[in-house]
Amino acid sequence: MMKDIATPMRTKEILKKHGFSFKKSLGQNFLIDPNVLGNIVSHAGLSKKTGVIEIGPGIGALTEHLARSAGKVVAFEIDGRLLPVLEDTMSPYDNVTVIHQDILQADLQQTMSDYFSEYDDVVVVANLPYYVTTPIIMKFLMEKVAITGMIIMMQKEVADRITANPGTKAYGSLSIAIQYYMDAEVSMIVPKTVFVPQPNVESAVLKLTRKTTPLAEVIDENFLFQVSKGSFVQRRKTIINNLQTSLPEGKLKKELLVEKLNSVDIDPSRRGETLTVEEFAKLSNALYADFSS
Repeated sequence: MMKDIATPMRTKEILKKHGFSFKKSLGQNFLIDPNVLGNIVSHAGLSKKTGVIEIGPGIGALTEHLARSAGKVVAFEIDGRLLPVLEDTMSPYDNVTVIHQDILQADLQQTMSDYFSEYDDVVVVANLPYYVTTPIIMKFLMEKVAITGMIIMMQKEVADRITANPGTKAYGSLSIAIQYYMDAEVSMIVPKTVFVPQPNVESAVLKLTRKTTPLAEVIDENFLFQVSKGSFVQRRKTIINNLQTSLPEGKLKKELLVEKLNSVDIDPSRRGETLTVEEFAKLSNALYADFSS
């Protein structure tokens, strides 16, 4: 058995061998605890019939754990300086493909057909760069990539927002957008000490499992997210006030807005944070004909 990459000593050796220095702008924090990696992989429930997409493999600490358990791993790395490092550290694993590309620019449908056509089950497992966590998750959801779930390390505060319930301080448009498609739960909290360099924030591993059907039927998903986002423009304001500001011609159509809210049994004086995902879905459907531009 090869020595794990994810120990402080081996990580140091690899970085020194390749003369690698961390780039703050890329949010690089490498994991140096094999137990944490083992836990992440066990939450993903992988088998040799599973395909995995990884984002930001770094020097391959998580990648090697994935390669040992999954059938195929495709890892997207934006930092060209890490390609020779990964070529070295991943040489024992013939089921790993590293793609030098920003995941946000990638054609994910193409990736699925190129690498995973024989896998029924494809999951995303990643220690995400914290500054792009939300855009990455939303890209997979909005582009309808046929993944069954995501196991992702992120800033704990973001994980709290994604899993938040209506009526709580953390609940907002991000909770709604993700819970519309996925069941979300925090699998584990991860201390700062298992990273090098140590991040300034607490981390959590979030498990997202795709719902068989979205929480509610909507005419237009983008409009649902526009309405939910608009309802939180100023958290302390009522939904009618926020929608007047955020929807096209909202101020001119206040009476129509009130009428639409009442038609789906939503009191205009409620705050956005009290509405469930299902209520937002009903509301966006009611507003669609008159307010989608």
